[in-house]
Amino acid sequence: MVLSDCLARVQEGASGLSRAPAAAPPAQTAAADGRDGEAEALIATRLVLHCPGFEPLDAKAHRARYVRAARQSAAVHGLAVEAGPLEPEGSASAFTVTCRTPEGAAVTSRIVLFDHAALVARLTRRPLARRLAAGALSAARVVGEGGLAGYLRHGWRFALFFLFPFLLVTLMLAASGLAAALPVLFGFSSVHLAWSGPLALLLFTHVLLPLGSPLHTLLLFADWEMAVAVARQDSAPVNAWLDQAFETARGAIEKAGAVDEIVVSGHSMGASIAALLLGRLIERDPARLVAARLAMVTLGSAILQCALLRSAVRLRADVGRIARHPGLVWVDVQCLTDPIHFYKAPVVALCGHPDAPAASILQLRLKQVLTPERYRRIRLSFLRVHRQYVLGPDRPGRFDFTRLTAGPRPAESLRER
Repeated sequence: MVLSDCLARVQEGASGLSRAPAAAPPAQTAAADGRDGEAEALIATRLVLHCPGFEPLDAKAHRARYVRAARQSAAVHGLAVEAGPLEPEGSASAFTVTCRTPEGAAVTSRIVLFDHAALVARLTRRPLARRLAAGALSAARVVGEGGLAGYLRHGWRFALFFLFPFLLVTLMLAASGLAAALPVLFGFSSVHLAWSGPLALLLFTHVLLPLGSPLHTLLLFADWEMAVAVARQDSAPVNAWLDQAFETARGAIEKAGAVDEIVVSGHSMGASIAALLLGRLIERDPARLVAARLAMVTLGSAILQCALLRSAVRLRADVGRIARHPGLVWVDVQCLTDPIHFYKAPVVALCGHPDAPAASILQLRLKQVLTPERYRRIRLSFLRVHRQYVLGPDRPGRFDFTRLTAGPRPAESLRER
């Protein structure tokens, strides 16, 4: 299928169906990417526990995004991919994906989505003044707990990402304050502040903040509230959500039975949530994790966003448990073009476990998987670039989220690329 045809199909919607030319269904005796001698590595059944990043998207929207990405990936790799309907799975949601390769390998994957749309809504639907104050308090806590110093030391671009929304809102407030003071600055009586003050407030709320909305300024305020709550483990709603997610993950593993592979994946801040879930599973119920291949795959990981705060004792301990778990494979997918993660940072060591096995780093190059036109269009949009880990490719590359979660090769094969 040519690229233009692929892109046209991506726009059709989220029906869940993507087809490649039919292939005969022999037994799975050939490697999915044509390598010889790797038949024993193929996956037929898989459970994926996926933790998305901090976005105002519910499970339905995440599934729709997955379907669009799968269509694009199927066209690139000649796969037949079909996503089933969204179903309740404990406190989360899930759907089943079937995939067939041109060589006839068939895979069934159950994908459990631990979206935290309810937590995002709780943070973003409060009065403006409260959102600004809570965000500013979170920023102060990040600085006070050594987070900013750690960002500057281990990922200076992430430090800029942290500072950006707070500096932008500070400039907006300064401009509004200057507007309010104009009558006095021009020598008029301070009585005029009675009308210039309210006008300045309107300037801030109805002009300047909307101008910053394409940059998701206020959403980033909430993002940092969530990051601090994950690190400190002192938010009752967040802790209750994590408890429910753990029970759902444990139940999904029990329900899945003897699958060939369990993949725990996390994108952006979702990587911290994935680490907390998997760490707790290893600590409390390790017997459930020994029967299948077990992999942790972090995508544009922001684990250090939380873990570099002094209060993130639990998260750092869970990182150590994951790194030391026998047989577990941890692949950390990174991208130089993406500033919203810690490029080349040794996550396990920086969490206080220099003697534990390090996560394998897979470097994704967007120029290799996107057309020049698409790359030029998105490369200056840092949030759009940061989402590319879970979106579809235009060309084959070293990493593809659809192939990770639905394809026949195990996650450990990412370490070979």
